[in-house]
Amino acid sequence: MSESAPVVPLGTWLAELTDDQLVRLFELRPDLAQPPPGSIAALAARAQARQSVKAATDGLDFLALATLDALLVLHADGGGVPLTELTKLLGDRAGSGDLAAALDALRERALTWGEDAVRVAPEAAAGLPWHPGQVTLEADGLDATRVAELVEGVDGPQRDLLERLVDGSPIGRTRDAATGTPADRPVQRLLAAGLLRRVDEDTVILPRVVGQVMRGEAPGPVGLTLPDPATTTTSKADVDAAAAGSAMDLLREVDVVLEALSATPIPELRSGGLGVRELKRLGKATGIDDDRLGLILEVASAAGLIAAGIPEPDPLDGAGPYWAPTLAADRFVESSNAVRWHLVASAWLDLPARPGLVGERGPDGKPYAVLSDSLYSTAAPLDRRLLLTTLADLPVGTGVDAAGASAAMTWRRPRWAARLQVKPVADLLAEAHAVGALGRGAIATPSRGLLTAEPEDVVVAAMDKVLPAPIDHFLLQADLTVVVPGPLDRGLAEQLSMVATVESAGAAMVYRISEQSVRRALDTGMSASELHGLFARHSRTPVPQGLTYLIDDVARRHGQLRVGMAASFVRCEDPALLTQAISAPAMEKLDVRALAPTVAVSMSPINELLAALRSAGFAPAAEDSSGTIVDVKSRGARVPTPGRRRGYRPPQGPTAQTLGAIVAVLRKVTGSPADGSRLDPAEAMAQLHGAAHRQESVVIGYVDPAGVATQRVVAPINVRGGQLTAYDPAAGRVRDFAIHRVTSVVSAEQG
Repeated sequence: MSESAPVVPLGTWLAELTDDQLVRLFELRPDLAQPPPGSIAALAARAQARQSVKAATDGLDFLALATLDALLVLHADGGGVPLTELTKLLGDRAGSGDLAAALDALRERALTWGEDAVRVAPEAAAGLPWHPGQVTLEADGLDATRVAELVEGVDGPQRDLLERLVDGSPIGRTRDAATGTPADRPVQRLLAAGLLRRVDEDTVILPRVVGQVMRGEAPGPVGLTLPDPATTTTSKADVDAAAAGSAMDLLREVDVVLEALSATPIPELRSGGLGVRELKRLGKATGIDDDRLGLILEVASAAGLIAAGIPEPDPLDGAGPYWAPTLAADRFVESSNAVRWHLVASAWLDLPARPGLVGERGPDGKPYAVLSDSLYSTAAPLDRRLLLTTLADLPVGTGVDAAGASAAMTWRRPRWAARLQVKPVADLLAEAHAVGALGRGAIATPSRGLLTAEPEDVVVAAMDKVLPAPIDHFLLQADLTVVVPGPLDRGLAEQLSMVATVESAGAAMVYRISEQSVRRALDTGMSASELHGLFARHSRTPVPQGLTYLIDDVARRHGQLRVGMAASFVRCEDPALLTQAISAPAMEKLDVRALAPTVAVSMSPINELLAALRSAGFAPAAEDSSGTIVDVKSRGARVPTPGRRRGYRPPQGPTAQTLGAIVAVLRKVTGSPADGSRLDPAEAMAQLHGAAHRQESVVIGYVDPAGVATQRVVAPINVRGGQLTAYDPAAGRVRDFAIHRVTSVVSAEQG
């Protein structure tokens, strides 16, 4: 390698950037602007700090990090490296245009600087998810399959050596690396097999792929070009139709879960979330498997449809908080399917939890509980967006599988590789298909708008366009089940739910008609003739004779007993039937007494009296003061609607106006006289007075008592007695600043 080429210091290079380039740097590395640097020199020092470098490399792809790796191999952290050396080292692994784009990405973030000769920050190695040199030195290394075969065949001493390098640093110092060492030594045998690489006569390095194979990770990335994850190609219409079908299935299941929790709220564990038994009990009641039910509950909670609290009505057993639907669930049920999907899909995209872990055991040996903080992950929303972005960049209709998606996502974000393995990505794909974000492995049209933060009405319109049209029919079966082959018209769905109970919420909804469900419909005021007409009009199959007999039989007995309030009363035109009813064993505890041959009263609530009569085999109906049959069933438990649980919020950096003001101050400080002259205190007071009067934020240069110069964005409140009182957003409180320490004042809107 040639000697280091001359290159300017980072501070000098930064000072030569345009204002737009500095603003872009602050946008890509927001930590550099919080708090604002006091000078270009301070900015340069902060940009080379270890933690800042690690944060800056988090969003870089494999090519950019591999370029950084190659520059470190060329010792660009100690001096400038000619671009020709970099091109020679990477060879034909990357095209000249791709390499130039990677260097631009590094320069934009001030991780490298210089044009013909390139320099990197001394702490650049901290930004690599591997040891410097591992990627550059493995260009002609073994593939993962061959590595696995070789690792399987090594003996004890060789395996011990490999495991030490896997568990600790991949760099090993040993005299056995020297040329001429006997070939039967473990190091020499590993070098010969390609499971180690020689750095120099005293140093070996463990190839990255070897470490990945031994840790059980998916190998790679290796190539400097983005891998193609495509496995299938489908038409846009088929993708959208499949996604819409999945969305409809999910919405139906959400309705079923809300109904089940409304009827029977589930107590919350002391540690938070739902217990395994409660989850299985809910799954049995709804017919939804545990994995899918966990996703539905997590998304429903994030969307504010369910929450933990004291339900109304209160179960009165003193068991503490219950998980139950919120008041927002009622509005959700009444909304259109497209609006409901938008709420559910948005909640899923921003869900800071990993529902795929439900049922698995954590490091402490305990299972992950649904709706508990053990599933919490601030990285989960980032991974979902990365998955959708990866798919959105493919041609329309291109589908992927878990292995291909994992490889492409890891290439885009190598520093996230640990959480982008095949199993977690498979969970993300399953979630995305379940909520209707994907269809046949490809991203659906409405999800593209969701990903790019299109207005809600635009996304809802896109989903409305692909959702199947509601149907107005169903299929009656001889066993008194009703099969619904698609999304029912809302009015018909409400009528059917009155007279039948959901038995299965799969792709085709299945309802079951029973004596209890027919009686429930009659309780709401429907007549037998209306029920016959409902099934005759909307069934595409003949109405079973058994259903006709069932409706007529229940209707004949229904309402012969009438229940009112004394607290409540029972009346019947048949004195013998009334006597039989109030003499039933189930009525003993309800304090029922006859007032007349056809009327009896009770001090028990009407619901208890109805339940007791029904348990005794009668079919009573409730009536109001005019004698009209009314529905007095419970409307279900509800809890107050809380704020969204554990809501994800993308990090908010300074605004463009604030960044422009920071750059303006840096220019002013850089161009100020070398004698260190400062803003006159009287002028500072005048400018700050004006800013306080206009309620305008400003960027002030300030030297603290320790002599450290900084730039601060503040909102002046008043200036009095040589002190500025202002709100400091960085500190989140009101602070006082000595006027004589203020070196500059610039409007935050300037720039």
